[in-house]
Amino acid sequence: MLWWTFLYFIENPDEALRIAEQVLINKNSRENAERTRQNIKKKLTGTMDLATSVKKFVDCRSKDVSQREIYIVEGDSALGSVKMARNADFQAVIPIRGKILNCLKADYNRIFESEIITNLMKVLGCGVEVKSKSNKDLANFDLNNLRWNKVIICTDADYDGFQIRTLVLTMLYRLTPTLIEKGYVYIAESPLFEITTKNKTYFAYDDTEKDRILKKLAGKKYNLQRSKGLGENEPEMMALTTMNPETRRLIKVNPSDAQQTAYMFDMLLGDNLAERKEFISKNGHDYLEMADIS
Repeated sequence: MLWWTFLYFIENPDEALRIAEQVLINKNSRENAERTRQNIKKKLTGTMDLATSVKKFVDCRSKDVSQREIYIVEGDSALGSVKMARNADFQAVIPIRGKILNCLKADYNRIFESEIITNLMKVLGCGVEVKSKSNKDLANFDLNNLRWNKVIICTDADYDGFQIRTLVLTMLYRLTPTLIEKGYVYIAESPLFEITTKNKTYFAYDDTEKDRILKKLAGKKYNLQRSKGLGENEPEMMALTTMNPETRRLIKVNPSDAQQTAYMFDMLLGDNLAERKEFISKNGHDYLEMADIS
């Protein structure tokens, strides 16, 4: 058999060259894929000094994982406010710049090319869960290596903030679903309105709560101010409304929340144009005030 193959290649040198080139291409592809897998695993695992390896990450003092909390915030301005408002004993903070990659459908190589995402995974410490057979070597998830008792997504209470929150939640749903299933992921509610009277300040987290407070204050003088974003809030206000475990409001994310978020995100921004058109035709009138059609 080998003899006849050898004769065939001698008599068909062009075909032999094409086969040899394809063998080399396949070899290089396998080697490149293996190098990529090893580089990704190196990025996400191993011992490291997070304070120096992850830009702008601010750690807390406590080493007790049962107490440690990580706040994922929106941009440098929010980083400054949260850093001043936090309890440095057990609250850490890491900022993200703008809108991160939509991880719902992106392939793993593209996901781990994102410095923001790899930095977040480094800070979490537990590795990633990969269900794709072709990328199973990237799976290195170990819940015992999680560095935090709470992973808290903290973004502005506006449409950009909601989208960034959704992208971060989608990333966690794709890469670390066990954190959601086990109840480690939270959303920090931040107030939409600050209502100040002579003797007391009230915070309203939505329009319904604002209307209830204003009804309670009927006949009294007050100053109503809409929140301008986390970066504009005073540290004292941030500590009271968003950071202090005694007074803050946290929403624990459960698996059904994450699944519904992923579904809505995919439906509104994914490839299913027909379903998106149907949703808009049925529900678009509810969002006309939000539309930027000027």
